Amino acid sequence: MPGRITIGLYNTYDRQKFREAHRRVLARASPLAIAFDFNLVTFGFPFPEEKKTPLEIADFVADSTSIGEGGRYFRELAGAGRFQWFDLPKKGLPPQFGTPVITTSRPSKKEITPAEMGKRARNGDSFILLFGLGPHGMDRKEKELGKYHLDLTGKGISMETCTAIGSVCGTVWNEINR
Repeated sequence: MPGRITIGLYNTYDRQKFREAHRRVLARASPLAIAFDFNLVTFGFPFPEEKKTPLEIADFVADSTSIGEGGRYFRELAGAGRFQWFDLPKKGLPPQFGTPVITTSRPSKKEITPAEMGKRARNGDSFILLFGLGPHGMDRKEKELGKYHLDLTGKGISMETCTAIGSVCGTVWNEINR
């Protein structure tokens, strides 16, 4: 049985106020998660405290976006139990998501290729692909959360966040389904 892949969105934007950038990345990542049968998790997103369930958060995001079929895919993920959220990790990531892989154009830990991830996922290993959302992604300390680092281009080329999420998810899915 193949392992599970989770898209992890790590907030390095504003940690106090929920902003349009948070809303957009959720609306853009959700169709990818649905299309490739991945899960979605956020770390450090400042969701309103009165939103207590995945569906309440999905409705909050979906009610004000036209991206992702007006939030339809985010609601679908939440309704299927495939969306979760956590505070920023203090000592490491929750283990239920599998091996943490930091997506970066500047790898400093052991690099993993999409082909290796695909092979391992076909053999039952699960992974969480972490994407830093601020203008500079994840800092050096945050990158230590990953066991592996993935530079999709192999050339150190930085991509805009949603471009990177789509490219990485599509490439990993293709490798899993070889």
